Amino acid sequence: MRYIIYGAGALGGIIGSRLHQHAREVVLVCRGRHLDAIRQNGLTVNDAAGSSTVAMSAVEHLSDIRFAENDLLVLATRTQETEAALIAISAAGGNELPIACCQNGVENERRAARWFDRVYPVAVWIRASHLEPGVVSNSTVPGVGAFMVGRYPKGEDDVTSLLIADLEGAGFHAEGDQDVMRWKYLKLLGNLENALEAICGLGADSADLQRTARMEALMCYKAAGITFAPKVEFDQRIAPFAQPAATSDAATGMSTWQGMMRGLGTSEVDYLNGEIVMLGRLHGVKTPVNLIIQRVMNEMVRERRRPGSTSVADLRDMLKTTTS
Repeated sequence: MRYIIYGAGALGGIIGSRLHQHAREVVLVCRGRHLDAIRQNGLTVNDAAGSSTVAMSAVEHLSDIRFAENDLLVLATRTQETEAALIAISAAGGNELPIACCQNGVENERRAARWFDRVYPVAVWIRASHLEPGVVSNSTVPGVGAFMVGRYPKGEDDVTSLLIADLEGAGFHAEGDQDVMRWKYLKLLGNLENALEAICGLGADSADLQRTARMEALMCYKAAGITFAPKVEFDQRIAPFAQPAATSDAATGMSTWQGMMRGLGTSEVDYLNGEIVMLGRLHGVKTPVNLIIQRVMNEMVRERRRPGSTSVADLRDMLKTTTS
């Protein structure tokens, strides 16, 4: 199986480089200075084993690829970029192409299913960063990352089996699950912290807001009848293989923080905290903390403000005003 990695930033670069290093055919799709750096010098990958530079095939446009029956398109963009990506993928590769969604949130699969018959949710646990062109970092220990793989909306097939085997062969931990979306809903609970970290800055004490955002999500899940993988199962199947390194990337935040640092001008918040806000509206559950996080994050992105420019105290004051 050949892997077309659409969105070869932090996560896509790490997945693609390891597959390539373990004899799998990979094509990266990226742009700008990142693409130029990869073409000129290769992709530099930093992880617990050290630093390596991998010479890889990289293109800017999907039209530069001649698609084949054994291709798997790995979608590794942020969710706000998914719709444009799906249009481009459909035009270049056709609607028979299998799509693996290796992204945060639960919206990507729903969107992909409008365009493609074979959609594969992939829940990923990798602490990845990408802050300079041509360089990605992986601070996951004790391995290099963990995956839960399945077919959307439920099931497994020959593509999931091949993908799991190739990920395992590349050194990742990978398992299949007939109901893989429950792992995406579990991961969403953790991703509710992403925007808080970007809003208030690294190291800010927002634990009370994190707890309340998660509590709101759990109430929404219950009202909507949404199931998610329990912590005990996560502790057994994922945690032993994927934890953030204690001593690395202390000054690097998660994907939302990184996007603000790079000045991308967009964020995933509408598909993380915003997903909970939407569920609350649909099922009559109030979600004031997630709503405040969504609104402030969007305001900061529009104004190109730096991470940490709104304090936890400011958020608490806004919350009091909203709920009074």
